[in-house]
Amino acid sequence: MIVLGRIVAPFGVQGWVKVHPFGDDPLSWREMAQWWLADKAEAPEEAWQPVKLAGFRAHGAGFIASFEGVTDRNGAEALQGRYIAAPREAMPGTGEDEYYWGDLVGLAVVNESGESLGTVESLMSTGAHDVLQIRDGDEERLIPFVAAYVLNVDLPGRTIRVDWQKDW
Repeated sequence: MIVLGRIVAPFGVQGWVKVHPFGDDPLSWREMAQWWLADKAEAPEEAWQPVKLAGFRAHGAGFIASFEGVTDRNGAEALQGRYIAAPREAMPGTGEDEYYWGDLVGLAVVNESGESLGTVESLMSTGAHDVLQIRDGDEERLIPFVAAYVLNVDLPGRTIRVDWQKDW
């Protein structure tokens, strides 16, 4: 499953929810007749439950969605915090040097000296560019996901090579 985003809060009283997308072009998701929801981004495939999408649109600076069978605020509140995903075959392909955020989560990050900097825990969008959130035990590193710092993404090898020092 490719994790696309997360339901962050109910919206209104008619069952709509606010959605925080993980990546670019979330409005393309409305082309999918259904989404899959789970309590954890790393949930096993059998834990993802399909839901039929009734509506999805931009609203202000964010996005809102509704699902068949969820018609009131109580139903929307029950979905709060759940992750949204889709199987790889439901997603459009990526171009060269384009990645789904879900493909990057869990990759090991190493610098040019071969030092381990940790594992990609998540990503965030700052408007100017995306940022890798890397966890190394209790330490968190934030590395801009731009060519100046990210030298190579090796999906089959499950690593990202960066121009970043361990003590930065």
